[in-house]
Amino acid sequence: MSRTLCVANQKGGVGKTTTSINLAAALALAGHQTLLVDMDPQCNATTGLGLAPVTRHPLVADTAIRHSLLASGIERLDVLPGSGSFRDADMLANAKGQASELVVDHLRSGAMIYDFVVIDCPPSLGALTRAALSAANEILMPIQCEYFAMEGLTQMIGTVKQIMLDRPGELTFGGIVLTMYDDTLELTAEVDLDLRQFFGEIVFDTVIPRDVKVAEAPSHGLSVLDYAPRSRASRAYTELCMEVLERD
Repeated sequence: MSRTLCVANQKGGVGKTTTSINLAAALALAGHQTLLVDMDPQCNATTGLGLAPVTRHPLVADTAIRHSLLASGIERLDVLPGSGSFRDADMLANAKGQASELVVDHLRSGAMIYDFVVIDCPPSLGALTRAALSAANEILMPIQCEYFAMEGLTQMIGTVKQIMLDRPGELTFGGIVLTMYDDTLELTAEVDLDLRQFFGEIVFDTVIPRDVKVAEAPSHGLSVLDYAPRSRASRAYTELCMEVLERD
């Protein structure tokens, strides 16, 4: 059975898409058949790997999503590209009832041939994120090491808990990962301590450091593991991948 990880946070700029891309790449490089699903209308998970968004989002198309898969250039990693179409974004965001179930069914049926599915969500708690959570069995939440980034955490966790209640035993909290970590700042240490004291083992041991190579990699259409394999960020995402595998 595949593990479907929903990478979500209602706040933008916390490293959500960067984590989606590089965790998916690390899982594929570790030998696992992996699918990266771009559900954000900004399509950064698609363009970040040098691929072009599609005119029609595969999750609202009438055909099976296997016909829309793109090769990432990384062995064992496929991409279900995003669409910048306002019409498709509206259809996905406003999907209710049977339409929402069709989106979830699309995701689940497409995931069957993969060991891991990583879903990059938009920075909101809207219907797109809820649909992704409904199709996933784990949520992974990136948190920037700033107090503003923590403000929406309670609301996000409340949403996750409600979906867990609606789907008992089907969705688990995969973990919180600290991103843009600068160990020279006292604030970083304070946020780290607060999160670990409150959430305990839910917080991954691995932290993702601030690293210019992470920002440079998407402009080359590459994961940071391919662009700068010896960088601090590349090592960190490799270690995060190992932690994800250990939590199976």
